[in-house]
Parts: sequence; C-alpha cells; structure tokens
Amino acid sequence: MDTFLAKYENQINVFSELLDELPDTEEPLWILGQRYDVRAEKSELLSDVRSRLWFTYRKKFSPIGGTGPSSDAGWGCMLRCGQMILAQALVCWHLGREWRWDKDGRHPEEYRRILHCFLDKKDSCYSIHQMAQMGVGEGKLVGEWYGPNTIAQVLKKLALFDDWNSLAVYVSMDNTVVIEDISEVPSLCRETHGSSRPRATSSYPHPYLRSEWKPLLLIIPLRMGINHINPVYIEALKECFKMPQSLGVLGGKPNLAYYFIGFIGEELIYLDPHTTQLAVESEAGGAVDDQSYHCNRSPHRMKVTSLDPSVALGFFCKTEEDFDSWCGLVQQEILRKSRLRMFELVEKHPPHWPPFVPPTKPEVHTTGAGRCCTDLQTVLRLLGCSIRNHPRGVRKTMV
Repeated sequence: MDTFLAKYENQINVFSELLDELPDTEEPLWILGQRYDVRAEKSELLSDVRSRLWFTYRKKFSPIGGTGPSSDAGWGCMLRCGQMILAQALVCWHLGREWRWDKDGRHPEEYRRILHCFLDKKDSCYSIHQMAQMGVGEGKLVGEWYGPNTIAQVLKKLALFDDWNSLAVYVSMDNTVVIEDISEVPSLCRETHGSSRPRATSSYPHPYLRSEWKPLLLIIPLRMGINHINPVYIEALKECFKMPQSLGVLGGKPNLAYYFIGFIGEELIYLDPHTTQLAVESEAGGAVDDQSYHCNRSPHRMKVTSLDPSVALGFFCKTEEDFDSWCGLVQQEILRKSRLRMFELVEKHPPHWPPFVPPTKPEVHTTGAGRCCTDLQTVLRLLGCSIRNHPRGVRKTMV
C-alpha cells in the first residue's frame, strides 16, 4: 500500500510541476518575511526557495526501532514538514535568514552540522527514527499519520536532548501565547545577578523575561474552521508570512502535509515532501551529498481556501528584541485588525488554566553522533511507555 501511495503521489508531483510556474504579476510575493517582485527578482526569489532545507520521503534507511519500516513513504509527510520548519529555525540561528545555499558545495561548518541533525539514521537527533519513536509517547504508532499539533509536541520533546543547539521550544495551547509561560521554558531565559533588563521596545513589557535570552522556536497550533478554513482568518494568516520572524506554516489537506513558506495573492507557496528519494549515506561527522536536500523546482502553489483548517504557525526569535518585535507586530497586524482573532497573546497565565509545567529531560545517557541525540527506547521507558514489535509498526503499552 505504501508503495502504491508513493507512486501515486510522485505522479501528482510530475503533473503539478507543469502548473507551478511563477505567475507574471505585479503583486508582491512573500517568502518567510522577505518581499519579492516576481518580475524583477525572480532569480533571487528562486535562490531563496532553493536554499530552504527540503526533507522528503526516503527509502532504504535502517529500519526504525531495528525491525520497523525502512521507508516513510505514505505516512511521514508531516514528520518531514516538521523537520523543515525546525531546520529553518536552525539556519536562521546559525547562518542567518540571508544565507543562501551554494550548489557547488562551499558551505560553512554550521550548515554541515545542521544537516547531520536530520539524516535518516537513528543517531541523528531529528531523524525520522527519533521523531517516529518519540511520537509513540504522543499516542502515535510508527507508521501512523501525524497532525500539526502532534509534530509540534514531538519537536518540543526532542529539542530537550539537542545539546548543540539548546533551542527553546514553546508550543501554545488553546490558541493562546502566554508570555509568562515562555519565561519558564528550559534554556530560554537565565537569570543574571537576579535582575531584569528594562523593557521599552514593545507594547508588552515582559517583566517575566530575564536578561539572558536563548533562541526561541515558537509554534502555535490552530484550528481555523471546522471543515474548511474560515475566510475571516485569511488576511491574518498572510500577515504571519510577512513577519521577519516567520518560519512558515505546517498544514495541508487531509492526510497530505505541506510546509507553507509564503504566499502571492490568494495562493499559498509550499514545499512538498511527497517525493520518495533514496536515503543518503554518510559517516558520522563526514561530508554529505546535499543535492537532494534542496528543491530546484519552481515552488508549488495552492489556493488558500483549499487549506485544511488544522495548522501550526512557526516563528523564530533569536534575541529578546526579536520577540519584542514579534509581539508588537502581532498586536498591530493581527489582534487590532481582526474581527475574529486567529490567536491571542496574553501576558499572564490564565488563572482558570492548570499550572504551566515546563518540559524536562529525563536523566539518560546520550549516544555519540552529533552530541545531540539520545536513546529513545530509554526515554520512552522513563516516560512510562515501551516499544514492542507490532504488525502495524509499534504499539504503546504501560509498564
């Protein structure tokens, strides 16, 4: 069945390439906070899209869990989209938003390390292996399709074991971003001499955020309608792509996940993971043939009204000033202008909510490669789950 689905989806991709040439229009095109004139800046635009790390279905990697699937074709599209949005955060942190990929292979060391985090092997900290097995703790079998919120929770947990990046991941709940809770995320803010820095750049003073900031990956899972996206949210969604902190949007259609990186007019622009490629072999810390990790096609487009209402917005705030700026943009461009708000931004934890519990890492021994991975079997056992062979992949049992 997986083979049939992969073949069917690849045929769709071949056909869609004929339809996805960029339109000849005066309307601006936005890609992750960057504005482009399609007529005058087409080469720069395509270079920007090509520089995003593109993760797709792979086959012939080592079996997940030792005896599980060796391909994610037909089920791993949302996991691949999760990899893409996280990779974009790491690129923005280590290389900067203006960094561009060189097809001739002249890349900084940080780029190589980022790519190694996502290789299809159990020792890569954000590999399909680690993500699929961490999903067991979220009630998902290996080989089962994920939604945007599930992949957000998986990324939040895996980031706790990434010693190189020490990325702080905050996943909002109930369509609400709580500034007070963000201050409690591990590794996000460290108190220095017990003092707080004066706040002056945002309409939100953030008295909870201390003086030493750690880069923040902010994920906001949303449901913008029942069966279809409510048109009242469309303009606010577009505004999110214009923000300099934008990492794009996880979403798609039922059982088809895409990584949305921008828009033009009434169409969303996305990277499509539904192409099955061979797993790339690489020695630990060695060079990687990265040609298949960058999309050289014109970006795909989709009517925004065709978007499934279940999505997750992504933003990256490298500095506290970035977060200040993001809060100000949300207040100005989304909260004040929207008749029906897409999400809320509040300062204090709502009193009727249960207490916020920051995610914590179980004490486990980490494996060697990349210094940012961990034994998921041990983690799941400590979390109260065990992995056992199952005809459909993996089932969760309490121990």
